[in-house]
Parts: sequence; structure tokens; C-alpha cells
Amino acid sequence: MTEFDENTPLFVISVAAELALMHPQTLRQYDRLGLVSPRRTLGQSRRYTMRNVAQLRQIAALSAEGVSVSYTHLRAHETEAD
Repeated sequence: MTEFDENTPLFVISVAAELALMHPQTLRQYDRLGLVSPRRTLGQSRRYTMRNVAQLRQIAALSAEGVSVSYTHLRAHETEAD
């Protein structure tokens, strides 16, 4: 049986967007901006992990507080480094 953890790419963009309470187009934009980096399948489809979903929720919370996307970008990369 396969073991899954927070870094296992499980979710297609529609499911990840629903879990993050965002529109799929927002996830695509955040990917382009480098705020979140989903893994890609051989066919180049995005697959999101639970860690990605948690990052998206954090970005949404910061954005709701009025934090700019550029600052959010810096915070996302600091979190990855930890």
C-alpha cells in the first residue's frame, strides 16, 4: 500500500482550489508568480499537495489582511526554506 504525506501530489487544480477556497484561475496565477509550485504530471497537468493547499490558505489569509502579493511571495519562500 502506498504511503501518503503532506508532500504527495494528489489533487488536480479544481480540487485544490476547492480545498483552498479559491478559484482555479487564482491557483494558475499564483503558480505563474511563483507563490506556489505544484508538481507536474508527464502531460504537464498540475498536481497539488496538502502542503500546497496550506500555502494557498496562508496566502489567502495574508491577502485578506491587506498584505501585498509581493510580500506574500517573500513569505512563501521563507516558509519553504524553514
